[in-house]
Amino acid sequence: MRLVIISGLSGSGKSVALNVLEDTGFYCIDNIPVGLLRSFIKEIRQRQDSAYDQVGVGLDARNLPDIDELPELIRELRTGSESCELVFLQANDDVLLSRFSETRRKHPLTSESVSLPEAVARERKLLGPIIDMADLVIDTSSTTVYDLHDLVRKRVASREDTALSILIESFGYKHGIPADADFVFDVRCLPNPYWEPKLRSLNGKDRPVRKFLGAQPQVIDMIGDIETFLRQWIPHYETFQRSYLTIAIGCTGGQHRSVYVAESLAECLQDAHGPIQTRHFELS
Repeated sequence: MRLVIISGLSGSGKSVALNVLEDTGFYCIDNIPVGLLRSFIKEIRQRQDSAYDQVGVGLDARNLPDIDELPELIRELRTGSESCELVFLQANDDVLLSRFSETRRKHPLTSESVSLPEAVARERKLLGPIIDMADLVIDTSSTTVYDLHDLVRKRVASREDTALSILIESFGYKHGIPADADFVFDVRCLPNPYWEPKLRSLNGKDRPVRKFLGAQPQVIDMIGDIETFLRQWIPHYETFQRSYLTIAIGCTGGQHRSVYVAESLAECLQDAHGPIQTRHFELS
């Protein structure tokens, strides 16, 4: 049995993620008490029914007061024979507050004495031990519903049970480092196509930019060094039974160098560790 637990902050897109799993054949259940989850897992193990080969479970702050029991349950499940993954969704406070204001939804921790900002802060603290155990953290601050749907489908739902899902993403340092990154590589030292007037409006996927960067010895050396590092260490993550590995490549604006390097690395690693997913935060 493959068990995927979807958790995270209210308003971060957990329902979307769980719906994607359900649409792709998972048996899904949302907001089950942690205590009952243990009994539920025991029951479906005994049934040995193929309908429960893939199970998705939504757990979050609505599961008070027993949400504190989740870390221990996850540790128990990970020592068993079944696969247990924890996917945690989050977003920054401003985005969460905006989403609740726009939809007029009630945060599960708000009350007459607890304001929305206070509830968001309390939930983030409450779920701290859970995010620390996550196999995959997805920051949806700048992610549309459609992007999240595609990301969960490709990285989570489609991942083979024993395979390591690798994502190489580009970003711009002026927008901040992605919260989901396991490795971060800074390529701001490389020649910048932005200063070439004809290339400024293009991005790292466009042929003229690829030609410009591909002709720079520093760029070739940087890609080669990062590739060598990743080829050495990815097998260790596979041996460690990690389910997900996210590699972030950053330049100043996230339009040219980081995109080109990310795409180039994906091509280089595809033979031994494919399929490699790519994601570009700053490309619309």
